[in-house]
Amino acid sequence: MATVMAATAAERAVLEEEFRWLLHDEVHAVLKQLQDILKASLRFTLPGSGTEGPAKQENFILGSCGTDQVKGVLTLQGDALSQADVNLKMPRNNQLLHFAFREDKQWKLQQIQDARNHVSQAIYLLTSRDQSYQFKTGAEVLKLMDAVMLQLTRARNRLTTPATLTLPEIAASGLTRMFAPALPSDLLVNVYINLNKLCLTVYQLHALQPNSTKNFRPAGGAVLHSPGAMFEWGSQRLEVSHVHKVECVIPWLNDALVYFTVSLQLCQQLKDKISVFSSYWSYRPF
Repeated sequence: MATVMAATAAERAVLEEEFRWLLHDEVHAVLKQLQDILKASLRFTLPGSGTEGPAKQENFILGSCGTDQVKGVLTLQGDALSQADVNLKMPRNNQLLHFAFREDKQWKLQQIQDARNHVSQAIYLLTSRDQSYQFKTGAEVLKLMDAVMLQLTRARNRLTTPATLTLPEIAASGLTRMFAPALPSDLLVNVYINLNKLCLTVYQLHALQPNSTKNFRPAGGAVLHSPGAMFEWGSQRLEVSHVHKVECVIPWLNDALVYFTVSLQLCQQLKDKISVFSSYWSYRPF
């Protein structure tokens, strides 16, 4: 197959016209499509922008196929957990504990907030090249697509990769002080996003006696710690005795992940089209 460099003058003219159309028309069409997808389909992109009222509250029932030790309802308002109402049945004595957020408290879900910020940055990059802007080279388009894809990849990663925390970090989290009545000293709670799910984990602890023969080895960071994990908190050495994880599906998070994928595919397709002309525009820019 003849290379672009070896093309006849007529072929060059055709290629030049196709590339000019790609730069001047199709690129802007794709940028507009990307903007529409991100603005219309991601609920957490522009909350509080002034065009709408406060985000509505949504209740989600926590569930698990493996345990009925923990039951409850989480109330989500935009990127904040505005209420958590949780019942925990203690394994040893079947005592039922109930705890809920204090009415004056909300817990920001940093993962959603970060993902929203990355999407907002992607939209800013797209809108900075409006319809009147004239792209001069294919390299310019590739640079823009790389920048947009970086923000969308970071947004997706914030939802698909929960933070790994040590048990002392969970204990020190402000989340433990959100509840009324206050959580017992032998309980830890963590909340995080994993893909399209909002997850709540309850850790039951017991103190290791000073004369314990157990080899004390503090656990490192993890998304989900296992029974037997040890850590030091204050003057105490503690061990996780039971772990209860429950979760609920957030439909609009699932939509967000789908649209991240669609948007990344559109960016890559445009890059591929531009690259077809790479040997042409590398020496003959518009």
